[in-house]
Amino acid sequence: MTAKLILGLESSCDETAAALVTSDRRVLAHRVLGQEAAHRPFGGVVPEIAARAHVEALIPLVEGVFADAGLTLGDVDAVAATAGPGLIGGVMVGLVTGKALAHAGGKPLVAVNHLEGHALSPRLSDPDLDFPYLLLLVSGGHCQVLLVEGVGRYRRLATTIDDAAGEAFDKTAKILGLGFPGGPAVERAAALGNPKAVPLPRPLKGSAEPHFSFAGLKSAVVRAHDSGRYSPEDIAASFQAAVVECLIDRTTRALHRAEDATALVVAGGVAANQAVRASLQNLASANALRFVAPPLWLCTDNAAMIGWAGAERYVAGFTDPLDMPARPRWPLDPSAETVRGAGVKA
Repeated sequence: MTAKLILGLESSCDETAAALVTSDRRVLAHRVLGQEAAHRPFGGVVPEIAARAHVEALIPLVEGVFADAGLTLGDVDAVAATAGPGLIGGVMVGLVTGKALAHAGGKPLVAVNHLEGHALSPRLSDPDLDFPYLLLLVSGGHCQVLLVEGVGRYRRLATTIDDAAGEAFDKTAKILGLGFPGGPAVERAAALGNPKAVPLPRPLKGSAEPHFSFAGLKSAVVRAHDSGRYSPEDIAASFQAAVVECLIDRTTRALHRAEDATALVVAGGVAANQAVRASLQNLASANALRFVAPPLWLCTDNAAMIGWAGAERYVAGFTDPLDMPARPRWPLDPSAETVRGAGVKA
């Protein structure tokens, strides 16, 4: 079968991105424009600022990737755009742009769940990764363990009952004055600190259910900081160690529910953290599983993963109407049971 060419668009949070990806795993062009400078004064993403920045940046990025690849809209087979979940203003910018390009070019639209983009991204970089695999999806807005059974087929085994691990990293960076974006800032500070210096909790560690919780850990970071007894580096190192320990303990519990998984896979922004990767590699080895993690540039939000998810969906026969709505929340496993706490975030 001739490879299909997909234009991917991503705008669900604070990265505006466009990419051209083929169904045989070639990324012909990709561009990402971050908004760190615009949000840094606020210590986090401001939705209105993000949406306006997407409006200004997306079409120039699309023009740029076509120029980079020496192609035009007429050359693509379909247009894939993130339709949710995410900050609704940004999601609408990307989806409406995708609809307009699809309509103007007479191309099919593939509305991509941003989480599915992360979930399938390891298959873009690793052609040997087959279904089913166990996925730890860990990012700023989501922390889940899913059994990925196929394109569009996901069984959620665990989720956060309150905050995501990436959000905890961002808030910890803000508390410690480490700057924005928070995840890389905490990782850099942690490299200079003592991970055993600060007694921090490991929420839900050892509990029978495999779910995650990070709200209490954030509160403990506030108390440690306010005590004046510890350096920011020691707090950062101790916090990172606590997060890693929780992720490993909870993922181990979920593994017991996914005996047919052939690999342990990590994706999402927090997957770029080297301590997280190393610990998951050890967990996979201990359970005789392959460990797969995308390259670092595929971990954070980008359009190549949206283009790839669009390619997988398009080849599988999935397309969407032009009245497909933007969705601020969009679970990968709608049939999953509601968990205690703020399970709506799942």
